[in-house]
Amino acid sequence: MVRFDFLGWLALSFLSSAFAADVFPDCTSGPLSKLAICDTSRDPVARARSLVAAMTLEEKINNTRFDSPGLPRLGLPAYNWWSEALHGVARSRGVHFADSGEDFSYATSFPAPIGLGSAFDDELVKQVATVISTEARAFGNTGHGGLDYWTPNINPFKDPRWGRGQETPGEDALHTARYVYHLIDGLQGGIGPAHPKIVATCKHFAAYDLEDWDGIERYAFDAIVSSQDLAEYYFPPFKTCTRDAKVDAVMCSYNSLNGIPTCADPWLLQTLLREHWQWEAPGHWVTGDCGAIQNIYADHHYAADGAHAAAAAIKAGTDLDCGDVFPRFLGEAAEQGLFSNRTLDRALTRLYSSLVKLGYFDPADDQPYRSLGWKDVSTTQAEQLAYTATVEGLVLLKNEKTLPLKKNGTVALIGPYANATTQMLGNYYGFPKYLRTLLWGASNAGFKVRYAPGTDIDSDSTEGFDDALSAANDADVIIYAGGIDNDIEAESKDRTTIVWPGNQLDLIDQLADVGKPLVVVQFGGGQVDDSSLLENDGVGALLWAGYPGQAAGAAIFDVLTGKVAPAGRLPVTQYPASYVDEVPMTDMSLRPGSGNPGRTYRWYDEAVLPFGYGLHYTTFDVSWGKSSGSYDTATLAKSGTNASDTSILDTFSLTVKNTGKVTSDYVALVFLTGDVGPKPYPIKTLVGYKRAKQIKPGQSQTVKVEVTVGAVARYATNGDQVLYAGEYELHIDNGKEGTLSFVVKGEDKLLDAFPQPDGNRTSITLH
Repeated sequence: MVRFDFLGWLALSFLSSAFAADVFPDCTSGPLSKLAICDTSRDPVARARSLVAAMTLEEKINNTRFDSPGLPRLGLPAYNWWSEALHGVARSRGVHFADSGEDFSYATSFPAPIGLGSAFDDELVKQVATVISTEARAFGNTGHGGLDYWTPNINPFKDPRWGRGQETPGEDALHTARYVYHLIDGLQGGIGPAHPKIVATCKHFAAYDLEDWDGIERYAFDAIVSSQDLAEYYFPPFKTCTRDAKVDAVMCSYNSLNGIPTCADPWLLQTLLREHWQWEAPGHWVTGDCGAIQNIYADHHYAADGAHAAAAAIKAGTDLDCGDVFPRFLGEAAEQGLFSNRTLDRALTRLYSSLVKLGYFDPADDQPYRSLGWKDVSTTQAEQLAYTATVEGLVLLKNEKTLPLKKNGTVALIGPYANATTQMLGNYYGFPKYLRTLLWGASNAGFKVRYAPGTDIDSDSTEGFDDALSAANDADVIIYAGGIDNDIEAESKDRTTIVWPGNQLDLIDQLADVGKPLVVVQFGGGQVDDSSLLENDGVGALLWAGYPGQAAGAAIFDVLTGKVAPAGRLPVTQYPASYVDEVPMTDMSLRPGSGNPGRTYRWYDEAVLPFGYGLHYTTFDVSWGKSSGSYDTATLAKSGTNASDTSILDTFSLTVKNTGKVTSDYVALVFLTGDVGPKPYPIKTLVGYKRAKQIKPGQSQTVKVEVTVGAVARYATNGDQVLYAGEYELHIDNGKEGTLSFVVKGEDKLLDAFPQPDGNRTSITLH
């Protein structure tokens, strides 16, 4: 059995064209125009059904794959459903970048999602997504891309070793849920619009956060997760994406969940997703991840062969195959009576209803987004937003009166990222118009530059140390740019260690001994243990940059020199190196227990640097607008309702005063504590946040933080979401100061009853 080569296809994807020569179908003449699919007065489902009814069984089956061949005899063009836009339009099977210098040879490249998450700025997320969808639609209108984009990745970044954590906004479920709500708003052009700008796809559903660890691959991994952890941690971003943000597409994941491959799980895709979260609507469809349907029989051994795997997936609710199992085996499955023609029609109707909503079959002059073109790609405003997004996501981890730097003199720019280009884009990237390197940024900031790579990301060679130390001795200030990159963390590659790779720390130690001011700029999506840098008096400052995108050099040096002030916060916990020896990646539980010290800031309290950590160039005094409050469960929630968790408990006012000397943003993080509900009690829980902009020295801003009923609720062992009566406290940031107490009175109220799976699967009540 040859595995579907997802990464190989992705590497070659820039060679493929998105569409056939005719980008959109001809609905004015020819055979297609005679069908109701071209009748704009009909509803999307009726239009889609007319097209499906005109197909033979073989034609239906041929169009269940991501690179659908269309229907030449009816004038239906080929269509590629697989386009990518994780942090900008990205190379993929459905996206074609033109040759350099031509139209559509580039697109705006924003920071990787982990860097956008560290900004804790919901409005920024929507603005970035709006630009991405504008450019994606422009690509689609001209045959350089599709109208369906398989983004975002909203699996919470639970384990620091995960190779794809960079694709997510961080480890917290509420933060990820709010991120995805605003992202989908920007990507699709509103919440549940009748005519989406593009179709987004929330992935990977569900409990997916392992690539290849200790010989265990994602393709065969069975994630054993309790109902409590599913409802509390793994599901909330997907519930928000589907029920609240009303995304049009979802991708099921490679792994099994409690014994059943996700793409073949009717409880997951029908009972929970479409029924309980009420996501059954015209044009809503599910795609399997690339090769995931093959994994059902080849890796999970859940089905006997390809025919049974194809039938299991399409019956469960997977409508599209990013692979070739559907087109290869659905015919055989039909001959064996493993699924009905009605089930196949349902899948295709969902898919073509989506294209109807996108205006794919409609006249251009009736479609507001069909006018978007090359003029709308990488505009001045988009480039400025990419810069702003990078600045807002930079996180200052240490500063011993070293930053900001004076804008003169000589800087020694050292390290494997000192003149990096595409390394700074992370994964799933497109080609930007330009890429500002750190070397460019240093020169543009007015420094004389001594550049020496010194070492590679993961090297034991000290051949470049002498040049680096020579440059350092000749400079007024030293900047070391290093960390990890996609040779260390990537799709299909988890880490086994979270220490700085190679001999980078050895070089940093020697640079620290030179006696000049030393700044370390750390790159990478996952954190590494910075203990030695934080303890080393010779390291004056440490700035985390993630994968900062096209504006990296300009943004980073503007922060280093104080043109703008840092205010980002770590969206993940930075764990000590020993953490990887305490719990295997395959352990999906969050709460501490035997062989598990606990995961994320909610359950683990021995961090090197905690979730939400971030320093400033100034100081702030933050106070509550009131000192206490009281709420009654009877007025906050209606027992048993599916959506009462989104109602507002209260909007809390904070007064943020800049007591220092530098104008700066400030991110207010509000955490909840309370010995309420089932044990064990979490250390704390993020229940709200807000980024205040440009607070001048001596001035104050009032920051209003909304806290929902669902954010205060907790989850019973069976997965039920319950608002528990009791005493609670709210805390600002990571300290215990700035406490506000409140009481929830009355009887405990059920907000959301977790739909229990049937007994034909692994038990999901774990102890």
